[in-house]
Amino acid sequence: MSIHEKKNLKRQEENIVENSQLNIWEALVPVVCLMALLAYNVFGKDGGWLGDYSNQYILLIGAAIAAAVGFFNKTSVSTMITEVWENLKSVLLPICILLLVGALAGTWLVSGIIPAMVYYGLQVLSPSIFLPASVIIAAIISIATGSSWTTSATVGIALIGIGKALGIPTGMIAGAVISGAYFGDKMSPLSDTTNLAPAMAGTDLFTHIKYMSLTTVPTIIITLIVFTILSFSIDTSGSADISGLLTTMDATFNITPWLFLVPVGVVVMIILKTKPLIALGAGVLLAAIFALIFQSEVLGFIGATDIGALFTAITTDVAIVTDNPTLNDLFTSGGIMGMLWTILLIICAMVFGGVMDGIGALARITTALLSVATSTFGLFASTVASCIGLNVVASDQYLAIVIPGKMFKQAYEDRGLAPENLSRTLEDSGTVTSVLIPWNTCGAYQAGVLGVGVGEYFVYAIFNWLSPIMTLIFAGFGIKIKQLVKK
Repeated sequence: MSIHEKKNLKRQEENIVENSQLNIWEALVPVVCLMALLAYNVFGKDGGWLGDYSNQYILLIGAAIAAAVGFFNKTSVSTMITEVWENLKSVLLPICILLLVGALAGTWLVSGIIPAMVYYGLQVLSPSIFLPASVIIAAIISIATGSSWTTSATVGIALIGIGKALGIPTGMIAGAVISGAYFGDKMSPLSDTTNLAPAMAGTDLFTHIKYMSLTTVPTIIITLIVFTILSFSIDTSGSADISGLLTTMDATFNITPWLFLVPVGVVVMIILKTKPLIALGAGVLLAAIFALIFQSEVLGFIGATDIGALFTAITTDVAIVTDNPTLNDLFTSGGIMGMLWTILLIICAMVFGGVMDGIGALARITTALLSVATSTFGLFASTVASCIGLNVVASDQYLAIVIPGKMFKQAYEDRGLAPENLSRTLEDSGTVTSVLIPWNTCGAYQAGVLGVGVGEYFVYAIFNWLSPIMTLIFAGFGIKIKQLVKK
């Protein structure tokens, strides 16, 4: 049994907690309180209501309110703790990956890998083609690896650096990278969500991918058109200073094509289905070796010894100072410590989602959405709303696929709709919208890795917010809605 099959089997066996004593209004109380507190923090206090960790505290407050609702409806503490623990176990691997990504960013900076990517990228990618090219590059890597997370942690970081040097807004760059990465993630047979959705709906992988392409291909074409228009319309300030930037990088780092052996090696390992922790760990180790070989002068500026400088780059803040302010801002890294804010956000989100699941609120909200689906379009719309809602409330894209998949499967069959209708809708609305929620594991990860807030890239993550709209357009006009074949 493959790793995807094992993961999908485990997800299918997950219990959805139901609570007959809990009504829909009680289930919505923690959600409304959470949304109100987050809105107050953002619009009333500019994100600083409770200090640097406001969102984390608010999620814990939301969890406490949900627990109070659960106590009122006779939900045991052990049930809530069990669901929280299951949620926390599910993000153990992503947290380890985030720690390695922090170490990777530090070592790839001091080894000259990121500067080399920027150096050569500036000479190849002009502002006029940069944004659509970023979408395509991210899509190719994501299809090959089956992971939007890996794509962002490798080529995504490099593209952010190149784009910033060209003077392109980071929100646009991150939106292009995320759009391409999630297109590839959806369409790759190696992706865990692409395997999970058909498993939940009751269809096979390649039928799902083929049927999903009907909505996904038009969405990515529109995305590319918009980014092409944006590329020609933005006013970049970096293009005229490229020669100066190249000279400064040449003087600061030992730039050589040999440095590309490390990122190429990491991507090859992932394509060969090496475990992410091993692949990223190898990337950190190889980058450290290359730093010792090629960048001894850079290491000398950071620490008293080369080894000490490497440990500093891996664990804490490091900044490579040049005579160019643009590059000074670019050549900084927070290391492992820089990922702690994101990790704490994920943990707090899992606590809130676990309590909501434990008191039966997630099942109650999804059931309420299902009850108002009186037409075929209403069924699709309810599925989309359920997936997006669970991304907001449960903070996990897997739950946003698993719970609606279980809840809506029979309803699609009763209406004579083929299971690939459900699997496509789960991916079009569950997988891709997760990155648009700041406290969702995917939104927190992408913001942390790319160094760009969700609020900055939200509008430009065109593929992600357009996908659920496209699936509703197809449902509304009855385009390619496959009927169940009666045997």
